[in-house]
Amino acid sequence: MSNLLLFFGMGGWEIAAIVMVVLLLFGGKKIPELMRGVGKGIREFNAAKSTIRDGIEEGMKEDKSADKTSDKKED
Repeated sequence: MSNLLLFFGMGGWEIAAIVMVVLLLFGGKKIPELMRGVGKGIREFNAAKSTIRDGIEEGMKEDKSADKTSDKKED
């Protein structure tokens, strides 16, 4: 997280100002709901990423096993 903040060149005062603006815009009661939605979105993204990664790895395993069987048939 600190690397991301350094990338944007943000210091403590800038972060405090952003937090204050968010509090003013959304109010104290809406922020937990907003964060819950963000957390749900992140979980769904990570689940989709894992599913895609597993599918790719499974396909790579199938390709390797198919290559080994075709090499044996050629001999």
